Order: sequence, then C-alpha cells, then structure tokens
Amino acid sequence: MSLKREAALNIANVLTEALPYIQRFTGKTIVVKFGGNAMVDPELHESFARDVVLMKLVGMNPVVVHGGGPQIGALLAKLNIHTEFVNGMRVTDAQTMDVVEMVLGGSVNKEIVSSINRNGGKAIGVTGKDGQLIRARKLTVTRHSPELNASEIIDIGHVGEVDQIDTEVLGVILGSNFIPVIAPIGSDAAGSTYN
Repeated sequence: MSLKREAALNIANVLTEALPYIQRFTGKTIVVKFGGNAMVDPELHESFARDVVLMKLVGMNPVVVHGGGPQIGALLAKLNIHTEFVNGMRVTDAQTMDVVEMVLGGSVNKEIVSSINRNGGKAIGVTGKDGQLIRARKLTVTRHSPELNASEIIDIGHVGEVDQIDTEVLGVILGSNFIPVIAPIGSDAAGSTYN
C-alpha cells in the first residue's frame, strides 16, 4: 500500500472515530486547556493548533485557555527573581505578577494565536482582564504547620481563582467567528490582578 493511501486511510479512520463527538458537540462552545508543559514541544504545539482549527471547521466553538508555568519560570530565572511554591502554586508578589502578565499575556498568548492562524484558523488573543472577561478573587492556601501543630493560612500573593466569566465578551469574539485564546489573568472589582 502506498504511503499516500495509508495516510488517507488513517485520516478516514480518525474522522470515523470522531464522528459521534463531532455530531454531539457541533454548535457547542468547548473550553480547551493548553498547558505550559505541552507548549514546549514544537510538534505537539502545531498538532494542538491543527486540532483546534479542525474543531472550528466542523462547527464547534473552541475557546483556548492556556498556561505557561515553564515559560514564566524561565523568564524569572533569567531576571534572577526567586519564587517559592506552596501546595504546587507559585507565590506571586507584585514583581512576579509583572513577569507572569508579560509571559502569559504577551509571548505565550501570541505564540498560540500565531500557531492557530498559521494552521488556517482565525484566533484572537486576550487576557482575562480584557473587557473584564475574568473576574477573580484572591486565593489563600491552608497548610499544616508543624511548629503550631495546627493549620495556617498562607498568603500566596497575586494568585486568584475565577469568580465570574463575562460570557458577553466571549459571545462577541465567538460571534465574529474568531477562536479566543485566553491568558488566565483576571482582576477583582478593585482592579487587583491575579494569576
């Protein structure tokens, strides 16, 4: 069997397997998380972009929300900014938050947008602060303190959790036939920024 024919059969098999999902999710908005660790592999990055474009082409409305932990860590190291982690979350002071915002809202977001566009999609990059898309609230972490033999609340800085999503903003982007690529940076009612 020729390589061309084999490739065509593989594509046909994939589409046949995907058909029930395509039928089920056509017209639906699907949130897709693209983690920072997955982004470091260029082949995986391009494959992800092609998959997102395919989702759009078959009638789904993909919304990409991305990470960027390794990329943030690399820039922090280059700038000689030391950070700690508590329960797997980066303690984020104001200086670190500036770097987080540069990396997530800048280089990482635009790299994903470019990949999707290069593969035939129409992506637009935003942060959760744009249009107040993501309303966040400060997150605190509780951990056991051996010294106190009790739980203690740890302030991890500018780390938040989602309080609310403005679906109207997403509706405008999706209604214009774009694929939104969202950097997970939000703000609270007072304007404080959170990762």
